[in-house]
Amino acid sequence: MKFVVVGLGSIGRRHLKNLISLGEKDIVLCRNKVASPIDDEFKEFPIETNIYSALKHEPDAVIISNPTSLHFDIAIPAAEAGCHILIEKPISDSLAGIDKLKAALKHGGGQFLVGFQYRFHPTLKIASNMISQGEIGRIVSINVHWGEYLPDWHPWEDFRNSYAARPDLGGGVVLTLCHPFDYLSWLFGKPEFMWAHTDTVGDLGINVEDVADVYLKFPNGAFGSVHLDYIQRPTTHHLEVIGTNGTIRWNNADGQLSIYRPNHSAWEFIEAPKYFERNSLFIDEMRHFLSVIRRETEPICTLDDGINALEIALQTLSFKVDKSC
Repeated sequence: MKFVVVGLGSIGRRHLKNLISLGEKDIVLCRNKVASPIDDEFKEFPIETNIYSALKHEPDAVIISNPTSLHFDIAIPAAEAGCHILIEKPISDSLAGIDKLKAALKHGGGQFLVGFQYRFHPTLKIASNMISQGEIGRIVSINVHWGEYLPDWHPWEDFRNSYAARPDLGGGVVLTLCHPFDYLSWLFGKPEFMWAHTDTVGDLGINVEDVADVYLKFPNGAFGSVHLDYIQRPTTHHLEVIGTNGTIRWNNADGQLSIYRPNHSAWEFIEAPKYFERNSLFIDEMRHFLSVIRRETEPICTLDDGINALEIALQTLSFKVDKSC
């Protein structure tokens, strides 16, 4: 198969390396000339500077990993050309262009996968089974906490110039750390947005929100909260699910899943597999994408799923703290 990889930031390079490790060699790179230098290991691949010249190579699939606000500039022509698409989350920074994208996909006939890689996490998948089987009874409360210090993400670059810190590129903590909006919908069903607070309260000198608290109501009546920030050290990312007959906790730091059942009066701990590390999520995601391209399976995270997560993020961003109060 032939691929185009659009954007060669950290996630674009990760996808490229993973494609190569899975045996794919027919790859075209599409990137801005002023971006960071090409690694020596990638210099063998053809380079194009816009999607239209890249599409002349007649790729089977396009991997979209450029800045969020530019996603649809790539996705729409790629879909119209019949390419299968793996698009990084969130699918965009607005809903403008959604109808054009849907029409292009319908016309081109390609498959569409959104890169919410936590759907491939081994212990989150175990948690999904536990929840669906009612192992902790009826779910009544759900909490996600994710705090991660932005300057530590890419120490080799000025974080203030990164996509995560720039409003024109679709940055800000809500869009950048929107994974929980997807995995909570996957685990518990599409939630109803209730309300949120967003603000810029840290000392990072950035012009986007660096903290957000979001409140959701799920189809079974459970309430959930999501905290996101660019400030916390050390990084903390965990999920807690309270049911009428027990509690489930998941910790992203080590992948450990914990379940408390009152009849056992003790916590049971389930560790991530020994082979597991962060890139395992992306490798499994890429394997899934290859299967999707071969029409062996349906996308695990669809355009509608991507729209759902983006809608929650945009509803969150519509709530601003009134500092005059």
